[in-house]
Amino acid sequence: MGDRDIMTEDQPTDVPPGKPFSRRARIGRFVRPRRRWCLGTRLVVTATTGWLLFVVAHLLVSGRTSLWAPLDLMPPFMFVAVPSLVLVVAPLARPVRRRVIPVLVLTLALGAGHSGINVATLWHTPPPAPPGAVKVVTWNTEFWDQDWRTSDGNSYSPNFYDYLREMDADVYLLAEYLYVDTSAGDMMASKWTADMALRIDKTAELRREFPGYEVATSGELITLSRLPVVGQRGLDMTPWLPANQKAIPEVMRDWPTSYTVETLRTDIRVNGAVVSFYNTQINQPPTGWRLYDGETRDSNQYAHSRREASYRALRADIEANDHPVMLAGDLNTTPAMGMLGLLPEKLVDHTRALPSLYPATYLAGTAELWRIDWVLTTPDVVVHRYEMPGAAGLSDHRPQQTVLSVGH
Repeated sequence: MGDRDIMTEDQPTDVPPGKPFSRRARIGRFVRPRRRWCLGTRLVVTATTGWLLFVVAHLLVSGRTSLWAPLDLMPPFMFVAVPSLVLVVAPLARPVRRRVIPVLVLTLALGAGHSGINVATLWHTPPPAPPGAVKVVTWNTEFWDQDWRTSDGNSYSPNFYDYLREMDADVYLLAEYLYVDTSAGDMMASKWTADMALRIDKTAELRREFPGYEVATSGELITLSRLPVVGQRGLDMTPWLPANQKAIPEVMRDWPTSYTVETLRTDIRVNGAVVSFYNTQINQPPTGWRLYDGETRDSNQYAHSRREASYRALRADIEANDHPVMLAGDLNTTPAMGMLGLLPEKLVDHTRALPSLYPATYLAGTAELWRIDWVLTTPDVVVHRYEMPGAAGLSDHRPQQTVLSVGH
């Protein structure tokens, strides 16, 4: 027997057929890594999966339940910032990068439209204003001319009316036409309650400071116009409130419109056409995070119901209105909040006319991270200029200045 014969004899002549993999085993081989992932890879996979689930849940439930409302308060740019940051490090997760990167691109695409980033400003140029164009200013004044945040008791801004006049608007849509009762102490540390609202009447001052302007008021809203006013009324949101919120609270009985009205409609004649200006300040969104607490859930539901009722009142009135429409003011709603979906579909958002990539209107502390003030119109209203100047320390909201025309 030769060496070759011995070697041949030592080799197995029959290879037993391998045991076929079950479906469960095949799925397991696909899902489970062949070798243990490092900590960085696990973090990338966790962040990618978690953010995808968050974005999908947000798109499904935002604006539909008060339970999600606290998460709505996140600065909208996070919808782009988070997946972009993970994309930077995703190539380092070599075992899974080919699966992770497409998922991150998907979440980026899903969230980009809710980020408040105004990419359209890079190519959009508003048309030049024709003769007869109208300048409109809308602004949440933060308790009119009252400096309520001072520690020395009540004081008032002597330059408040000067600031308004410098903007030289044909129409002013102003909110928070009221004072706040500061007798309770530090208002910055207090929770707002209805009994803190103090009704004011500045008619005499306004006649003196803005001669020739007509004045329309309802609730905490006031509109000034040097163009002819042909009609005015507050939009009653009561029909859309739940049964347990329809009754006006006792402390507001002497000023019922401060409870029932969050939008003032003023019909104004502009170059022969009647334009409906909707001056609005929607109730603040729910802010309670302690959802395990029943009182917090009830408070959040109360705020959510008022917001929804106010939006539905707006939608019903605008859809039944045949006039050109401008809706402007403090909607207390960011680009990420699903509540915007309740607005009439015929309204056009004019954000692209702003000269800012990330327009923000609300100052929280020292940071402007949120845009909650808006200008929307029907297509027959053309916006030729749209700006958000600083508020000169008079308010935590920037004013919105627009130049518009009708039918051009």
